[in-house]
Amino acid sequence: MPAVDPVVVEQIRAASRQLVRELGFLQDTLAATDYPPSAVHALLEIDARDAVGASQLADCLQLEKSSVSRMLRKLIAAGELRERTSAEDGRAKQLRLSARGRRTVQGIHAFARAQVEAALAPLPAQAQADIGHGLAVYAAALQALRNGAAPPAPEAVRIDGGYRPGAIGRIAEMHATFYARHAGFGQFFEAKVAAGVAEFSARLERPGNGLWLAMQAQRIVGAIAIDGQDLGNGEAHLRWFVVDNGLRGSGIGRQLLQQALQFCDAQGFAATRLWTFAGLDAARRLYEAHGFALLQQCEGDQWGASVIEQVFVRPRPAVAAPAQSCSRQDG
Repeated sequence: MPAVDPVVVEQIRAASRQLVRELGFLQDTLAATDYPPSAVHALLEIDARDAVGASQLADCLQLEKSSVSRMLRKLIAAGELRERTSAEDGRAKQLRLSARGRRTVQGIHAFARAQVEAALAPLPAQAQADIGHGLAVYAAALQALRNGAAPPAPEAVRIDGGYRPGAIGRIAEMHATFYARHAGFGQFFEAKVAAGVAEFSARLERPGNGLWLAMQAQRIVGAIAIDGQDLGNGEAHLRWFVVDNGLRGSGIGRQLLQQALQFCDAQGFAATRLWTFAGLDAARRLYEAHGFALLQQCEGDQWGASVIEQVFVRPRPAVAAPAQSCSRQDG
């Protein structure tokens, strides 16, 4: 089981408190109704199930049965619910929405959708997808914890070739997050990565260039590119190889690298080169397992912090790679 980053824990706690405040859960009423949050959630759950018993509803809402019974009596008295005897058990009562209750629920949904859409509208498409995915995974994990069940299995990751909206920003974000932690890089590095990916994406369709994205649902969780024009001399430049923090060690990086190298061999490049930094031991083992060897290293501070830059080269089978200087100025 991977270690839990205490910084992430505090970020989630702070965000959860803010969500409670911003969504109005501390107020006496919720979602432009006259009802408290518990009653609003009860109406939504009854709507989702069509018919439900009071004890089932108490379990779902994680509330005391006596509290739920009092709340349901008020909703019945207000004309929001109808109560009928269960066809399967004459002693049990089933709750359904009345016509008024259906109108109330429609209003709740309209209010909530407008609230979410207004908050998401200024954000880029990838950020919207990240929020949706992250909240869904976290909610499922909390439910599994409460039920004593195994945590939900992560959605499968697929490798897609080519550009997709949000790729430039997402690749820059993943690089910035990783290298800020591991090398102390900041705004200059992130801006340089974003500019490089943007320039490359404009010529992605030219022969010898390729981009592969690891996708989990609609979220970009990894990337790798082959720039067939940058180096010349019949060599490929492997660039912007990154995997999201939560998926390192999952094998996604290996899949991305294999896709890129298969492309290089199919294109007939004499060699593939990459520039990286000393100290990234897991990445180095992966490179060496796929035929890369350290060619040269030297100290540099072009990224805003002093690091040992390294050049790795992978010759195409039976093709030797010529030497080249370590003084590259891009990633």
